[in-house]
Amino acid sequence: NDNSFIASIINQLIAQTVYILPALLFITIIKTSWFKGKIGEFWININVKIRLDEKVYHLIKNVTLPTDDGSTQIDHIVVSVYGVFVIETKNMKGWIFGGERQRTWTQKLFKESYKFQNPLFQNYKHIQTLKSLLQLSNEEIHSVVAFTGESTFKTPMPENVTQGSGYIHYIKSKTCIIFYSISSLMFFYICSCITPLVAPKISVACIKKFLSNIYLLSI
Repeated sequence: NDNSFIASIINQLIAQTVYILPALLFITIIKTSWFKGKIGEFWININVKIRLDEKVYHLIKNVTLPTDDGSTQIDHIVVSVYGVFVIETKNMKGWIFGGERQRTWTQKLFKESYKFQNPLFQNYKHIQTLKSLLQLSNEEIHSVVAFTGESTFKTPMPENVTQGSGYIHYIKSKTCIIFYSISSLMFFYICSCITPLVAPKISVACIKKFLSNIYLLSI
């Protein structure tokens, strides 16, 4: 009868909705800037672990440090005998226009243009906060901007603004040992400053492992 036919149609629609709604939710999530940022950070994590010697370089992720006007979030910090590298990640597509001293840069995606803060300026706050916390000199800390999406630079960029795996090459280009025999103490100091605030996952065993590796390099 008509009632059973209508009920059958409704049941089919409900059954399809069970699959359609999660799919729509997933599509919505992957298009968000939050998800794109997480993908970019994941790519950085994997590359650092695979392409940088863990005996020389140690990665600290997702660091939030207190500042005078609130807090600042740092995507990645790589600690090594060659200095401390502060990485700002940008997962973006399209053409990128900007200059070292320009306050805002432009992303051109098809016919649309979008303004965003100069990531060098953004990372400058991170650098200054970390320098103050750890009492580092300009020679001991390096600013790195890593674009991980399918983007193309349409204007000349400084060497520390990179695409793809370029940030790995930039980090490896710093071959002058800065910390020497006190590098182990520097790493311990960095961990002791950051760990109580924002990085509880850095364990004592992890610190001891890194310190022993640095010691072997210094003898």
